[in-house]
Amino acid sequence: MGVKNSDDGWTAYKRRDFLQKAGSALTVTSFGATGITAAESEGKNPKDEDYFTLGVASGDPLPTSVVLWTRLAPEPLQAGGGMPDHIVPVQWQIATDENLEHTVQVGTELADPEFAHAVHIEVDGLEPNTEYYYQFRVGFQTSPIGRTKTAPTTGASFDSFKFAFASCQAWYHGYYTAYEYMAKDDLDLVIHLGDYIYEYAIDENGEERNTEVPEVFQSETNTLEEYRLRYALFKTDPHLQAAHSNAPWIVTWDDHEVDNNYADEISEGDDPASKFLTRRANAYQAFYEHLPIRPSRMPDGPDMTLYHQLSFGDLIDINLLDTRQYRSDQVCGDGWVEDCDERFDTSRTMLGTEQEQWLVDNMTSSDATWNVLAQQIFFSQRESNKMNSMDAWDGYVPARDQLIDVMSQDEVTNPIVITGDVHANYQADIKTDFDNPDAEIVGTEFIGTSITSGKDGSEMTDFGRRVINQNGHISYYNNQRGYVRCEVTQDQWQTDYRVVPYVTQPESSVRTDASFVVDAGAPGAIRK
Repeated sequence: MGVKNSDDGWTAYKRRDFLQKAGSALTVTSFGATGITAAESEGKNPKDEDYFTLGVASGDPLPTSVVLWTRLAPEPLQAGGGMPDHIVPVQWQIATDENLEHTVQVGTELADPEFAHAVHIEVDGLEPNTEYYYQFRVGFQTSPIGRTKTAPTTGASFDSFKFAFASCQAWYHGYYTAYEYMAKDDLDLVIHLGDYIYEYAIDENGEERNTEVPEVFQSETNTLEEYRLRYALFKTDPHLQAAHSNAPWIVTWDDHEVDNNYADEISEGDDPASKFLTRRANAYQAFYEHLPIRPSRMPDGPDMTLYHQLSFGDLIDINLLDTRQYRSDQVCGDGWVEDCDERFDTSRTMLGTEQEQWLVDNMTSSDATWNVLAQQIFFSQRESNKMNSMDAWDGYVPARDQLIDVMSQDEVTNPIVITGDVHANYQADIKTDFDNPDAEIVGTEFIGTSITSGKDGSEMTDFGRRVINQNGHISYYNNQRGYVRCEVTQDQWQTDYRVVPYVTQPESSVRTDASFVVDAGAPGAIRK
């Protein structure tokens, strides 16, 4: 429901239709200017309630559609977010100007306690490649205003695209200063590559945040309510909220949204599958509830189809991958090991048969100038003292070789892999044989550091020196925190590694530590 092509803001809202929709639920709580609200029944002034403590977000931009998100949580670190156990109507508005004077649609969505009073609004009928602004309202309270942008029409001529990617944001390891600077960039998109939360127990003093945390955070997450509270804690950070409200996001998960190094139905602690799948279902629901994901991707118990492709004109196709839900278990342990023959087993998979075929079909049929794999874990070979990480693609060599074979085909233009997970910045050339210095380069991988995980870090480490010395295809390493910014044209891809010198205290500066370019038709990165 909504009013299109209206320019008088909230007054264009059709109250009769709103009452009909709200009245369709037997347990709707009214938060309008009239009537008794839950806040009033508890002796609170509803004008003083802030239902938008977790901010606003948008995501999954298509040429004529985008998802708008918020969650009502006046007490975000309490069970239930401080909301009543009732459905609550949330009004929304989207306009072409930041003052919301030129409204194109308004409507109402019902925030259901079954989904933590989160709303996911699929706004359709928008113009391609157009900037929009949006806001939510509950009674007297309005949310912050968010900015979003639709994608250009698939296949249409499109000359430039600017996006950032990030991963690994352990709240207790420091401040999200990198997001403060990301929010100031004029971005078309943000890609989050996993570890949005961490499931570990948090010290009662919040570690580097030096903020006392309630007892529920001092043990590892398992239940739905515990995962909800963990997302709420992380999302209270104002810089994360600012980055969400500045541009549309697409998101995938890695392991810590559920359990460290899990693989399909197998947990780190080797719990019975039925027990772990219950935990995974809790984690997947909380993930969906707190991020701007389309309702069509809502999880079904412990299953959620997260991988999908987004196209931006004829310039760039982005394949967002899921390297956790379908993979074979790690072999020889899940850490760094030497001489593990099982990692060459051709029966093992990283993506699962269906996702792998989907990706191959996408890459070989794409007409875009740049083909992107947005995924979680180190793709290129990364040896250190003849040891490899079994949780990365090094532990799934035939699966990686198959994708590299696809990248080498003439019909796959300019493959780029973007990666998170490892809490450090790298640049790697993707080769048909990583052990042969003369082997063909078929693509480029840009690996981004963490937002906070690993705390302050340093520019170089002994491990980084070994990796650079022992892997000729890896040309760059930095162990500080930050994010990665990419500017893409039809002729060239530029990647800027944006780093902050510290995160254990707020208000750090930021700098571009290194920049690389890839020329269209010439795989491999050149440092500027």
